[in-house]
Amino acid sequence: MATAERDLYELLGVSRGASDAEIKKAFRALARELHPDVSQEPDAPERFKEVAQAYEVLSNAESRRLYDQYGHAGLRRGGFTPTDFDLGNLGDIFSAFFGDDLFGRTARGAAAGRGGDAAARVTIELAEAYAGITKRVEFEVAAICRRCEGDGAEPGTIRATCPTCRGTGRVQQVSRSVFGEFVRTGACPGCAGSGRVIETPCSECGGQGRTLGTKSLDVEIPAGIHDGQQIRVRAAGHAGANGGPAGDAYVEVRIARDERLEREGNDIVTTVHLTLVQAALGATVTVPTLEGDVEFEFEPGTQPGEVRVLRGKGMPVLQRYGRGDQRVLVDVVVPRRLTDEQRRLLEQFERISTEDTYRRDEGFFEKLRSALR
Repeated sequence: MATAERDLYELLGVSRGASDAEIKKAFRALARELHPDVSQEPDAPERFKEVAQAYEVLSNAESRRLYDQYGHAGLRRGGFTPTDFDLGNLGDIFSAFFGDDLFGRTARGAAAGRGGDAAARVTIELAEAYAGITKRVEFEVAAICRRCEGDGAEPGTIRATCPTCRGTGRVQQVSRSVFGEFVRTGACPGCAGSGRVIETPCSECGGQGRTLGTKSLDVEIPAGIHDGQQIRVRAAGHAGANGGPAGDAYVEVRIARDERLEREGNDIVTTVHLTLVQAALGATVTVPTLEGDVEFEFEPGTQPGEVRVLRGKGMPVLQRYGRGDQRVLVDVVVPRRLTDEQRRLLEQFERISTEDTYRRDEGFFEKLRSALR
């Protein structure tokens, strides 16, 4: 016997006073861990045999009493011989004995199944993402067949009783194993557990109970949504099987690129192009914002690369309070092609310019340092 030199209680990891339920629970856990279909350990098959033989002894009141009183010698004197079983059949044995498979899932027939999720994509403008909008979105989904209302049978006909299971939806199989003779119950293969078979399938869905079609939904897109985010619409996906709940629908929102405004997080960035003269003399120009164009004044001597901030003119913060800002970046356009007259005037301007012409005004920190000096 493979377990002759090992304490059977130790093999199962239980105490000698363990109840039948505790012994059963311990074996279930070890069986899931050590079965060769699950474990990659080289000694898993041998260890599985050991715990199975230990369970074979301790799950039987008479053999357990012999073992508790006389140990392994008592088992041999009592004529106990461990069963030599085929590892390939242990999954079926486990299912038959415990009423579930190796991983503890209860065997069931054709139960109601949740429908799959559907997906679609919608593209909106940046201004629409700023304000929020409701968009009509179309999905390709499997819907309950209108002709048979999901039954699968042609209207006016009925489902016949399944001849295999006689309407019970379950079939039984008797097998012998290390644990004795057991009756294994499972879903009927002839009717998938429903107890009925379709003799005349629905002409619309072919007996499936569902048809593929287009579904339109009005999807509310919240203000401040980001490019690539998804909106979940509950129970708007594919219809479930056998009366099960529908899946969900997911709408991916893409935001089209705006030629004038660029989004960075919750902030908006725009570039204003000033001519050399406008930057030098100052100018009032039109600046686009998400709420429309505004007039913005630039002071004389505006430098390229300067950034002006419009507070609260950015995107709404999604599902929170507040808004981002809009940053206005200044780009000074240098002339590329000059007439002779323009060149002469610029050369004259350069001749009469001094260091003071290009002197930068002191900023706050420069003024503070000057005052300290």
